[in-house]
Amino acid sequence: MLNSVYKKFDWQIIVFVLILVGFGLFSLYNFSLTRGNFANFEKQLIFLGIGFILMILFSFLDFRAFKHNSYLILALYFLSLTLLAGLFFFAPVIRGTRSWYRIGTVSFDPIFIANIVLIILLAKYFSQRHVEMYQTRHIFISGLYVLAPSVLIFFQPNLGSALVFPIIWLGILVVSGIKVRHFSILMIIFLLFSALAWNFLLKDYQRARIIAFAAPREDPLGAGWSQRQARIAIGSGGLFGQKVDYETQVRYGFLPEPHTDFIFAAIAEKTGLLGIGILLLTFSLFLWRIIRTALLTKDNFPRLFAVGLAIFFGLQIFINIGMNLGLLPVVGISLPFVSYGGSGLIMSFVGLGILQSIFHRADKPC
Repeated sequence: MLNSVYKKFDWQIIVFVLILVGFGLFSLYNFSLTRGNFANFEKQLIFLGIGFILMILFSFLDFRAFKHNSYLILALYFLSLTLLAGLFFFAPVIRGTRSWYRIGTVSFDPIFIANIVLIILLAKYFSQRHVEMYQTRHIFISGLYVLAPSVLIFFQPNLGSALVFPIIWLGILVVSGIKVRHFSILMIIFLLFSALAWNFLLKDYQRARIIAFAAPREDPLGAGWSQRQARIAIGSGGLFGQKVDYETQVRYGFLPEPHTDFIFAAIAEKTGLLGIGILLLTFSLFLWRIIRTALLTKDNFPRLFAVGLAIFFGLQIFINIGMNLGLLPVVGISLPFVSYGGSGLIMSFVGLGILQSIFHRADKPC
């Protein structure tokens, strides 16, 4: 009995995730200690417990229920769209955006639900049509599925999260076997849309962030402040990190959002090159285990879901660390399993639960 339960899980990926969560809790505790307020730390522990339990529950569910039930997937898709649309009417304005429902002292972000649901939907769609990928209509129809949540998120406004959806879509398209000609056309459309968005759709502060990234010396005390302080924090960490009395960026509040967007810089200041080296290695091993599950499975649906999940996590990691290092503009993407936030943490565990279900049934026909 215990042996069968043991074989059900990919324990390595669980260990890697717990290490990542440990980094986040350690940094959050350090940040809470400097503020004398541990409310967020305590809430993150609760989110961790809820997420871990949901991962276990979803791992025992048969992922094939998604593959064989189109109505369930469509119901979840339209539910996620309803939640995203409801933000414009029921969500409070927090830092200029309507991204969270407020329930007492807890905020709920439906974007992460939409991410997981979209990965399931795209895996389902392309797994049934992979031999017809040469047909333009399948690219167009799948693109419409992606366009709806992307537009709703873009006008919150939330540029960073809106970009995640089409990139996941493109990644799954590539794995599904899109033609080079079709891919090139999509890239041209993306460039044209980027030019249009820059002139007519982006807010002033969004353009300022991109300009600050391209020319950081133009506004070092304004739009360029965050990334400048992040680089200082990363550089001051040295090899083994700073002692408590020397953590100037987090301790004295120079580093903005050290528990969410810039938690990587906060960890670098505290643990140094050694700490972020371990963190990056853990992320690499974590992503490899997801890709390994995709390689083990014999069916297109679980393979595409695993690939989509790897793209989802890998994209967040790449963008967040790029923001902290000043290699990418600040677009408000958190570091998965590390940054503070209940919605992202819980739904990430749900995604891993489905992945564990795939791992357990990798050698079984679908």
